[in-house]
Amino acid sequence: MIKAVLFDLDGTLLPMDEEYFKKIYFGEVYKKIAYLGYTLDELLKVIWYGTKAMIKNDGSQTNEELFWKSFIEVHPDRLEENKENFVDFYSNIFPTLGHTCGYQPLAKDFIKALKDKGYEVIIASNPIFPIVATKARIKWAGCNPDDFKYITAYENSRFSKPNLKYYEEILEKTGYKPEEVIMVGNDVREDMIVNKLGIDSYLITDCLLNLDNEDINKYKHGNFKEIMDLVLARL
Repeated sequence: MIKAVLFDLDGTLLPMDEEYFKKIYFGEVYKKIAYLGYTLDELLKVIWYGTKAMIKNDGSQTNEELFWKSFIEVHPDRLEENKENFVDFYSNIFPTLGHTCGYQPLAKDFIKALKDKGYEVIIASNPIFPIVATKARIKWAGCNPDDFKYITAYENSRFSKPNLKYYEEILEKTGYKPEEVIMVGNDVREDMIVNKLGIDSYLITDCLLNLDNEDINKYKHGNFKEIMDLVLARL
C-alpha cells in the first residue's frame, strides 16, 4: 500500500532552465562576497569543488560539513566570514530569485490532492542546498513547505543523487518501505534510479533531463498533467 509520494523539486514541481538559473544564481552570490577578494572564476571553483564533494559523499559526514570542509581546502582563510555571508545570502537574497524559474500552477493542486487523500508528501531534491534555500524554491513552486513530511537539504543528508543510499536514507528517516512510496521526478539518471530499490517511479517530461539518452518508454512518463492524473488515479 502506498503511503507517501516523493517529489523532486527543480524541473518537477518547479519548472527550471538550469543554465539560466545558475547564471543568475552565481552572479548574485558573487555580488555578495566579491568584497572578500574573489574573482568570479575563483568563486565558481570553490562552489563546484564543494558540490562535487557532496555528490560523492560516502556518508561519513553531512553534505553541509563536507561542503565547508571542501571550501576550506580551496580557500582556507576567512571561513566564518564566508559562512556568515552565505547564510545572509540564502536568507535574504536567494528568496528573491524566483523570477529565474517557471511556474507550474498544477503543482500546488497535486500536493493538495494527495494530502486530501491522506498521503504524505516528501521533497526529494538533491541535497546540495541549505534548507532555507530549498524552502524558498518550494514557495516559488506555489507550495507550502509545511505540507511536506520531510525535505532533504544539505544539513540533514549524508548522500546525494544518484547514489541509492540517498533514497535509502529518506526511507530510514521517514520509516517507509520501498513499496510504500513512489517517486515523481524529471531526471532519468537521478530520479528513475529508485526502481533499483523497488520504488515505483513516474517521469515528468516538461523539463526532462536524460543525460544518458535512455529509452524513457520503459518508465511511466508524460507531461505534468498526465503524470498527476496517473498518480491520483492509482491512489
